[in-house]
Amino acid sequence: MRDTTAQHQAGYPGSVERVYARLPHHPWLVDGMLAVILLAGAANAFGNPAVLPASLVLAGTVAVRRRFPVAACATALAVGALQVGFGIGPTFTDSPLQPTFADVGILILIYTVAAERSRRISLPSLAACVVLFAVAFARYNPGGGNAAQHPATFVVVGVLYLLVPVGAWALGNSVAYRRAYLAALEERALRAERDRDAQAQIAAAAERARIARELHDVVAHNVSVMVVQADGAWYAIDSSPARARDALAAISATGRQALAEMRSLLGVLRSASEPSGGDAAELAPQPGIEQLSGLLEQARATGLPVSFTVEGVPRQLPRGTALTAYRVVQESLTNARKHGGAGVTATVTLRFCDDEVGIIVTDDGRPAAPAADGQGHGLIGMRERVELFGGTVTTGPKPGGGYRVSVTLPVRAAGVAA
Repeated sequence: MRDTTAQHQAGYPGSVERVYARLPHHPWLVDGMLAVILLAGAANAFGNPAVLPASLVLAGTVAVRRRFPVAACATALAVGALQVGFGIGPTFTDSPLQPTFADVGILILIYTVAAERSRRISLPSLAACVVLFAVAFARYNPGGGNAAQHPATFVVVGVLYLLVPVGAWALGNSVAYRRAYLAALEERALRAERDRDAQAQIAAAAERARIARELHDVVAHNVSVMVVQADGAWYAIDSSPARARDALAAISATGRQALAEMRSLLGVLRSASEPSGGDAAELAPQPGIEQLSGLLEQARATGLPVSFTVEGVPRQLPRGTALTAYRVVQESLTNARKHGGAGVTATVTLRFCDDEVGIIVTDDGRPAAPAADGQGHGLIGMRERVELFGGTVTTGPKPGGGYRVSVTLPVRAAGVAA
């Protein structure tokens, strides 16, 4: 028996909540029930034949108050004015101040207009209702009887009588304000969600562009090294088999390095919960200026003599700036090797200043700029990468022959001495 009672008590609030949640979806049913209640409350006043039609009209206006709030309110006020003008009132009481219960519909309609329409419409309706109630109070209380015996009670009742429509309007206006506030919150939430989705799309596009530039840098550099080594092995395979074997070994090592860098780069596309299936080397950080020595050694191993100079006091750079500097040197050496011709040499200068770092890469190859085949994105990607960090890029042939790449990257925060 205890379990049954507990289940009934636990299920009762849920049933009430379900009924309450369904009521807004059936406004005609709610308003119809309200109209019936008004008629039932005024039934004992139907001794006066004129009260029944007025009560029916007032109940009907309540039944259609949601669809025609202004028209229903105007009709109810007109019925109230007719009641006051023709002296239509209840016959079951000795108090001339008491209206019929159906007259409460006027207050309901004042609330509805305030909740459903703007103040420009609801305030005139409230003013008309206050005037109507004041006239009714003055008509049914001519200054004698109870008013002479109890003047304080008369004044208090009169003030409360006039404050009733004001209270109905204030309640409806509060509901309208709350609805507008909730609508504004919903609109703000939707706008924030749209902005978040747009920012996510922008971030995804920027990430795809960054990955495309990284892939170009990795593939172009390593493939150019492999092509040079393959050409050397082809020419030396008969005359110097040892050199051909060294070139093939270099091709193999370069290819493995390119695959490792590509796996590391594409690892950012994996979700955190997805197993990588590889070792820790795939998750190694992106290269920076500390890895320039390895890059230069690789370039020298492919037959491109490179000299390296550091000016100023070396210091630790932000990761993005360091990666950009590395990619600038990598792309510049790749272009020198591809377009400089035979016997080209290159010079790399890394210049540290107080608030910026400069990268200058020059070569003494052909004076023409790197050929544009419609497929390369090296210089474009370099410029976009540098401008992303607020830097500047200057590229072009040197007056005496060769090509020069000059990049300046701002360093906003002072780094730690390396």
